[in-house]
Amino acid sequence: MPNPMKIRATASGDHTEVKVLMSHIMETGQRRNAAGEPIPAHFIQTVKVEHAGRTVLSAQWGPGVSANPWLAFRFKGGAKGEAVRVTWVDSKGESRSDETSIA
Repeated sequence: MPNPMKIRATASGDHTEVKVLMSHIMETGQRRNAAGEPIPAHFIQTVKVEHAGRTVLSAQWGPGVSANPWLAFRFKGGAKGEAVRVTWVDSKGESRSDETSIA
């Protein structure tokens, strides 16, 4: 299983700011190894962030996103102590889901 994500969620007024660092190689499928063979594509395809039973962010990514992607956004709502869950699925079917509490 991939390494845990580093997630920080902070409530400020009527918004919550979420910052996520995902650990993933994000291989495009266009590079070659030392022997000249193509390196298979392996990248995050979907990202979903949930808060209080609703999806606050849904994204579809392609191979153009850099390794160990960083995601930051804000959504309306959220209070200190409530949970925010981030889930991703990659092109090989692997997935990771982590949760943090809003500070």
